[in-house]
Amino acid sequence: MNKAPNIILIMTDSQGANVVERYSGQATDTQHLDRLADTGVRFDSAYTTCPLCTPARAGLFTGMYSHQSGAWTNNLALGNNIRHMGQIFQAEGYNTGYVGKWHLDGHDYFGTGICPPGWHADYWFDGVNYLNELTEEEITLWRRGLNSPSAIEAHEIKPEFTWGHRITNRGLDFVKAHREQDKPFLLVLSYDEPHHPFTCPPKHVEKFKDFKFDLGEAAFDELETKPLHHRLWSRAKGSGVDSQYFMNPLYFGCNDFVDEEIGRVLSHLEESELANTWIVYTSDHGEMNGAHKLWGKGPAVYDEIANIPLIIKNTDGLHAGKVVERPVSHIDIMPTLLKLAQIEQPPIMPGHDLLADDTSKREFNGVMVEFNRYEVEHDSNGGFIPVRGWVTDTFKLVVNLMGTDELYDRINDSGEVHNLIEHPDYADVRNTLHDELLGYMDHIRDTFRSFEWACRPWRPEKEREWMGLFRPRPADGVAPVVRDYDTGLPTQGIKREDVQLDIEV
Repeated sequence: MNKAPNIILIMTDSQGANVVERYSGQATDTQHLDRLADTGVRFDSAYTTCPLCTPARAGLFTGMYSHQSGAWTNNLALGNNIRHMGQIFQAEGYNTGYVGKWHLDGHDYFGTGICPPGWHADYWFDGVNYLNELTEEEITLWRRGLNSPSAIEAHEIKPEFTWGHRITNRGLDFVKAHREQDKPFLLVLSYDEPHHPFTCPPKHVEKFKDFKFDLGEAAFDELETKPLHHRLWSRAKGSGVDSQYFMNPLYFGCNDFVDEEIGRVLSHLEESELANTWIVYTSDHGEMNGAHKLWGKGPAVYDEIANIPLIIKNTDGLHAGKVVERPVSHIDIMPTLLKLAQIEQPPIMPGHDLLADDTSKREFNGVMVEFNRYEVEHDSNGGFIPVRGWVTDTFKLVVNLMGTDELYDRINDSGEVHNLIEHPDYADVRNTLHDELLGYMDHIRDTFRSFEWACRPWRPEKEREWMGLFRPRPADGVAPVVRDYDTGLPTQGIKREDVQLDIEV
């Protein structure tokens, strides 16, 4: 029997599809990622499960939405009964290594410095591990002293100073140590770049000193027909860029720098002719960068923060040059990797194999994006703002539970400026998407589902029963079978009160 494939998952932070040149066509000079896209499978309509760090990572590394795994806002940890990617692959005989930002331990942005179960402790390198290699002066410099191009140049920042460069070094060490072993390996390289504070060598910043990133129509969105929390967000963070163009040589320089670091990894794999290896590249979410007069990320489903790059490549050239245009999700990455490694996908994971050609048997053809809260420690980003987005080939519906909902025509309004939620010509489309979203939320046991998601102002006839269905936790491949509260016996499926329904979970 042939050895199972090696898998390398490379991810960045705050790098939307729009700042990767092969996706947007804008001159961001992401030459290594562009080459990866040309030689692998490029997904043009890939979406994060949540445009926020911790919840997005929960979806990516567990194959479950953050409301299912427990990590539904920044700095909440995964539940004790949740297995992540490293634990699953390690149990199936893989050597597993994780290098870089984790943000899933419920502690803080930097982490604890302690390697969690499922990963090789010798290669663990979260934010605290990086900080421990710096002096106090260097820490202050990294976090607060490099906020201008002149500061980057004055301090002559070298690659060796950065977290990203050290992540690459450790990752390459892992590959060298494990490539010839009998067991296959799974390696995750999790870069913080191009996340603030945009630390990179001066040459990358200099390259983008005059670069103008075209925001398109989204630059002029006055938010008049949008949710109130969008307008409050805009006021709190400062309005847009007062121009069609966004200029920030630090962000785009750092974007270029992380591309170079990923290029180091790709070059090593090519030079060492590492066969039977799958490379997956993505980012947790994007950045608004002034589009829709918003900054950062948060409770919205605009493409700037929700549409992420996703590329899958095999070193032996399988599927090279393929482009997939249908909407896909981070929730699909775990099932895809499990299929490649010939590991059975547990029913608790709702996603699908991204490389499967036959999609006709899928019950749902859209993908869901969620948002619940920005961070557990503070309310400065609006507090609890529950949002669910439903993205199809042609439209995007966004239900803002406590505010104005949104509907966008993805074909004719790619800038997502014109909210069609109340437009009579789109009522049928809107209602169909709404039914699909509600059905999917029921299907995945969305923790925050309630009648309010159905009873929207634009659909007063849509009422939900007060007594809903009982939906037992699907099997995860490890935990004992769930027992029915009323009978004490193993559950047989979904039921309404005491009536068993013939529905498989």
